Amino acid sequence: MESIHVALIGIVGMFVLMAIGMPIAFAMLLAGVVGTAYLLSMSAATHLLATTVWENFASYSLSVIPLFVLMGQIAFRSGVTERLYSAAYTWFGRAPGGLASSTIVASAGFSTICGSNAAASATMGMIALPEMKRYGYDPALSAGTVALGGTLGAIIPPSVVMIVIGVQTEQSILALFLAGIIPGLVLTLLFIATIAVICLRNPAAAPKAPPTTTRQKWLAILDVLETLVLFAFVIGGLYAGLFTPTEAGAAGAFGALIIGVARRSLSIKAFITALMETLRISAMVVLLITAAVVFGRFLTVSRMPVELANWTASLPVSPDVILLAILVIYLIGGALIDALGFLVVTLPIFFPLSQALGFDPIWFTMLLTIVTAIGSVSPPVGVNVFVVNALAPDIKLQTIFRGVAYFFFAYALCIAMIWFIPGTVLWLPELMR
Repeated sequence: MESIHVALIGIVGMFVLMAIGMPIAFAMLLAGVVGTAYLLSMSAATHLLATTVWENFASYSLSVIPLFVLMGQIAFRSGVTERLYSAAYTWFGRAPGGLASSTIVASAGFSTICGSNAAASATMGMIALPEMKRYGYDPALSAGTVALGGTLGAIIPPSVVMIVIGVQTEQSILALFLAGIIPGLVLTLLFIATIAVICLRNPAAAPKAPPTTTRQKWLAILDVLETLVLFAFVIGGLYAGLFTPTEAGAAGAFGALIIGVARRSLSIKAFITALMETLRISAMVVLLITAAVVFGRFLTVSRMPVELANWTASLPVSPDVILLAILVIYLIGGALIDALGFLVVTLPIFFPLSQALGFDPIWFTMLLTIVTAIGSVSPPVGVNVFVVNALAPDIKLQTIFRGVAYFFFAYALCIAMIWFIPGTVLWLPELMR
């Protein structure tokens, strides 16, 4: 049997294992080890597994993941989310769909210290959903806003998705963080604009909130000033070269801890819970990366990425058409299985292909990051939608998906912006060089 056929069987077998309920990481590991054993030997496969597990779990670069996750967990347990939402509500509450817009702004703010889309949706949902229900907001708009706001956690740095891609493809995590700033801001503004359009067309969907004074607005800013300083310190320190991404994560986690202690809003129990959640999330992500490396090396041995690149290069179509096909595959795959898991599974195939086609790695990564974010709210397996449904079981899944659908045009505009104006993601990283 030719090696390319073995690779195809391995890919199909992996997805079959996922379909019957095996966790993504274990399905990738099994396919990678068995495939390598068939192509080389069992000794080579077990050696690959042992060395890959050791290299990844002992990798200094991977320590950036638990540190940024810890930063977000401590910030959440310290009440940062409530203060961010309160500040956003004070400023935007009177605008059309003010509470929904406040949720988007607060989600963007929390994303600067969180890095996880599901975590952002969960934390904002606990605060925003009861408030919007109290003010008579349309359930589709309120639930869809919470789910969509959470996706900013995958785009605005520090993003766990960017860290995973950066580690797996050996790119600069700092460059990827900088690349995500402008798309994150643009998406935030597009979401707010979408809410305004919805509410202008149907004012009953979002009754206006009570007015606030100028003094209340500035006091609200002061209440979240330390959070803004923490983000500026972490990202600014990275950009200025004061510390590495790992050191930035440590500084951010320590800064969040100092804020919690200084405000007396972080109890010992909450701190322990933050540590346990950090361990759980970090173990899951690192295991995914390890499995992806094993699976990727199996594909390398099979020469499938090389053959795929040669085959696509011979097609009588432009590289842009191939890129569009890749993005469609990610949209469909992210809608069928966990979006981050699908990203990790397919990177060994499509990232080398993108390089063979001549696409900038940072630019391509940003496109994948945004498409992955869309997958986290797309039916039938949009994880953010299920998170919101768990917080508000009285709102049906189809209602939440309908609310999310309002914002897909905003995503399309952002992707078009990155596609046709590459400088929107490459400008800041190029300043670093």
